[in-house]
Amino acid sequence: MKIATWNINSIRTRVEHVVNWLTQNPVDVLCLQETKVVDADFPREPFELLGYNLYLTGQKAYNGVAIFSRKPLEDVSTGFTTILANIQPDWDEQKRVITGVIDGVRIVNLYVPNGAAVGSEKYEYKLGWLRVLLEYLRSLLDLSPAICMCGDFNIALEAKDIHDNVIIENHIMASELERQALREILTLGFADAFRKFTNEGGHYSWWDYRAASFRRNLGWRIDHHYLTNVLYERAKSCTIDIAPRKLPQPSDHAPVILELE
Repeated sequence: MKIATWNINSIRTRVEHVVNWLTQNPVDVLCLQETKVVDADFPREPFELLGYNLYLTGQKAYNGVAIFSRKPLEDVSTGFTTILANIQPDWDEQKRVITGVIDGVRIVNLYVPNGAAVGSEKYEYKLGWLRVLLEYLRSLLDLSPAICMCGDFNIALEAKDIHDNVIIENHIMASELERQALREILTLGFADAFRKFTNEGGHYSWWDYRAASFRRNLGWRIDHHYLTNVLYERAKSCTIDIAPRKLPQPSDHAPVILELE
């Protein structure tokens, strides 16, 4: 089984990019973030013609996540409140969470808030959102031991996940509180699939549009597949495909592809 995650930064802007990529890389599951479109306006037809079932939760101009799956998903839900009855619905106003099960594997597709700047109101929202995610995942683990949690985490967990030109101290996406929050989530029993196969730095999934960052490889690795142990043992490869980042008007992120036995 192949599962890809890709922050597409507007699906309507990049329909052709995704169609061409899926034609060349017919993965079993594609998880998208920042679709930036309400469900009624999502361009479904090109992907359904490729044989995918589409599961969506979106909003106008911001956020939005989707799962494309060759097989129909089971037990699909969106947001936190469908799992956590004690969580306020306010946490689901931003469309950032969708999950479903395929062949016994629960896919959890996430678009973690960016946080804007350390100490800002959006930063505090991000930390709160991660605390809710922790409780959400605890509940999901009670339902299934085989979870692939993937998406744009907007957090680089280690220094080697960031290019050398960045001063990390108090930098958004690399601050200690963000990293602590993600590490606490991982202690539930998740491991980084990419690091199973690649230990060195210099591998990135996001490059700012500014300052010729992609050409200079001034990137960050913030798009991840985190696996519970039963899936981590099944992982055959995890790679970043930078080819779509070279296209005209690309997303600023590249797809990350996981292969399971």
